[in-house]
Amino acid sequence: MKSLYVTSVERFSGKTATCLALGKRFIADGYHIGYLKPLSLDPWWLSGRLADEDAVFAKEILNLPSEPWDLSTVVVTPQILRSQLQTTEPRDLMADVQAAAEREAAGKDILLLEGGGSLREGYVMGVPSPSVAHTLGSDVLAIVKYRDEVRLLDDALAAHTRLGSRLLGLLINRVSAEAEEFVTQTAIPYLEANGMPVFGVLPEVRALTALTVGELIDLLGAEVLTLEFDPEVLVENVTVGAMNADAALRRFRQQLNKGVITGGDRTDIQLAALETSTRALILTGNLRPSPLVVKQANEFGVPVLLVRSNTIETIEKIEATFGKTRLGQPVKLQQYEQLLNRHMDWGRFYAKLGLHK
Repeated sequence: MKSLYVTSVERFSGKTATCLALGKRFIADGYHIGYLKPLSLDPWWLSGRLADEDAVFAKEILNLPSEPWDLSTVVVTPQILRSQLQTTEPRDLMADVQAAAEREAAGKDILLLEGGGSLREGYVMGVPSPSVAHTLGSDVLAIVKYRDEVRLLDDALAAHTRLGSRLLGLLINRVSAEAEEFVTQTAIPYLEANGMPVFGVLPEVRALTALTVGELIDLLGAEVLTLEFDPEVLVENVTVGAMNADAALRRFRQQLNKGVITGGDRTDIQLAALETSTRALILTGNLRPSPLVVKQANEFGVPVLLVRSNTIETIEKIEATFGKTRLGQPVKLQQYEQLLNRHMDWGRFYAKLGLHK
């Protein structure tokens, strides 16, 4: 039985999508798989039981017999954290992870383990990713999200340092067209020479990390001022309109499928946004816009969202969730599978893992 731990250096790197896409590929190649998420910092209540949202998706997508709460071993709530810290004999949660891994691996060819949001998580609970991988004897696939040249290399080296001999290799995700040459011609040769195999480089696809208009409405608790709009339209970029109208119009023309955040009293910015590829107008401070703006937005089918929070608070709410591939939209997982299938060196990956295609 093989054990593969899929982790990432930071949150929103594509870890869950990769884990589930790998699971579907393994199944298609004839392998029987199990799944486990040892640690979750995002409690999800289901039928009165604590679970993890990703485990819910895994059960459905990979057709697993176990219940979601059995697939997410340590789900941390404020109460569980305090209990673990304040007791003189804290529970051995690593033992719980071992027992769950043995149960979910029984009769399987491959056990897929999904790491927490980042390699920093789990230490206070005694189940950090490096320790879990070493304890279970798992090979680790680390996903590194491209942000810039230095951070790409530092993140990869940090993963290598923390995981040591358990690191099977890397998958570099969300590489922009501008960064492709550096990644392929400079970064990968350096990483390979320093003992870090790179199994694939995935290009940035903005649609995979976009929010729908409906998700924005729910996230912000927004009042919708327009009548006709499609809640499934994707908002791929978010920008703040805080400059003069001419400067705003120049910037807005450079960004496609965007949401524009501005004050409800900035009629000039709102009209400039409506002249370009805007998917939603987000008006802060509970300031209602001019009827002219609402009328024009209705004609263009652009929703106007009124929120009570100020601009900074609104940006923080969006940034806290923007960038996550939401697997509640099946089309996104299908797109990610296609991306992985095109850009992953499957022969090398399977050979390293000791599997046959």
